[in-house]
Amino acid sequence: MNIPNKITISRIFLIPIFIILLSVPFDWGEWNIGGSQLPVSHFAAALLFIIASTTDWVDGYYARKYNLVTNLGKFLDPLADKLLVTAAFILLVEMGLAPAWVVILIISRELAVTGLRLVAAGEGIVLAASNMGKLKTVTQIVAIAALLLHNFPFAYIGFPFAQVMLYIALFFTVYSGYDYFVKNWHVMRDSK
Repeated sequence: MNIPNKITISRIFLIPIFIILLSVPFDWGEWNIGGSQLPVSHFAAALLFIIASTTDWVDGYYARKYNLVTNLGKFLDPLADKLLVTAAFILLVEMGLAPAWVVILIISRELAVTGLRLVAAGEGIVLAASNMGKLKTVTQIVAIAALLLHNFPFAYIGFPFAQVMLYIALFFTVYSGYDYFVKNWHVMRDSK
């Protein structure tokens, strides 16, 4: 249990707190931003989400820099990412801030790629994340944060940044999934 793995586990433990912030009707007030209301609980959840997402970069950087990459870390890190992002997207649908069909496509891609990785692992093959996959992750994180913040600060100028980022994230999610399967189809084709 090295430091990067402890950081990853801390990210997993932040997920229930994040869910509670968005699921329990806390009456902490609201801020008026650009003609819409931003509940303080949504702001707190957005900050927690950003902190949790940042730990993903921190644990990976620390693991690579100090050669602390472990099998446990290889398992926990993508699991923590998927749990956090999936929870956030499902809650955004429940709050009416993201269309269900977009979230279904995003989660379906995540499950499909996880399935491909499991088949590869069964064959003794490790499929590394691609640059396209990393771009997908960044756009998803930005979209989720912007949606949780009710498009702050862009609401003041009337630019729908949060919605634009959601569709950019959808594009990179679908495209990176397609790219992942095309480049690694041999794993499915050659599996026993």
